[in-house]
Amino acid sequence: MEEKNSIDKIAYHDRNIGFMMEGESVFVGNIVYECFHRSIPLHAHSDNSYEIHYISSGYGKVTISGKEYETGPGTLYITGPKVKHSMIPDKKDPLSEYCVYLKLSPDLKNDKRMLSPLRIFRATKIWYGKDKHGINSLMKSLFRELKDENIGYRESVESLIKQIIVACVRDYAVNEGKTDYQGFKSNDDQYLTIEEAFLYEYATLTLTTLAGRLSLSTRQTQRLLMEHYGMNFQSKRTEAKMSAAAIMLRSPDITVTRIADELGYSSVEHFSSAFKKYYDMSASQYRDELSVNAQ
Repeated sequence: MEEKNSIDKIAYHDRNIGFMMEGESVFVGNIVYECFHRSIPLHAHSDNSYEIHYISSGYGKVTISGKEYETGPGTLYITGPKVKHSMIPDKKDPLSEYCVYLKLSPDLKNDKRMLSPLRIFRATKIWYGKDKHGINSLMKSLFRELKDENIGYRESVESLIKQIIVACVRDYAVNEGKTDYQGFKSNDDQYLTIEEAFLYEYATLTLTTLAGRLSLSTRQTQRLLMEHYGMNFQSKRTEAKMSAAAIMLRSPDITVTRIADELGYSSVEHFSSAFKKYYDMSASQYRDELSVNAQ
């Protein structure tokens, strides 16, 4: 088993990396390595957004579009636009993950190059399997270039990300897994801002706060959420809270009172009412079903 990085998290958010590939723009919004000691609640990304997840060490469970997978070293999975996914690390041996967030240009209509790597990558909204094309070493080289910033590092980073995309597509072709074939814009980072806000700040986030970060009015923010996620602010925040609640209910040592507090509810009764409305059962019933299914 590969040794874990001694650093729990390394993140590059603001390098403004973008390039052209096969006539399409590819904007790199996030490049992150993290050893997870926390669960990631159910979430999804906006139109033309993709995440490449590579597990370098450790174990856990990943849920993608309602299907649960056991993850381990060498696992590769791709989540495309509006694909809901969550992750729970193993408590004894938590997984470490490399993750690259990509925003592609709007799909080019009537393009006949469907066998080109980027076109296949774009068409593959969900994929899960084992990597056999060297993504681990490519990720290590990518982070080394970003850390050292030697002469020409941006060109090297662009080349490595292109190689990672090609490696993913080659994995699609040889591994078993579910494959669903279905210029840089100034607002590309808006979607990343939105998704990270709901992912990490669901307990305290307000529409006014989010609108301020996006430099939009609250009405414009609501319109953006409806257009790209199909729900308004309140619905998206409720989805994030309820997903986090479902994950916390898996741990019998976390009380419902504590869950209500961590999710930002004013009382246990308020949380219980919201939970029952969302899942059509009480939190205790939900926990009991988890316990029965685990047996």
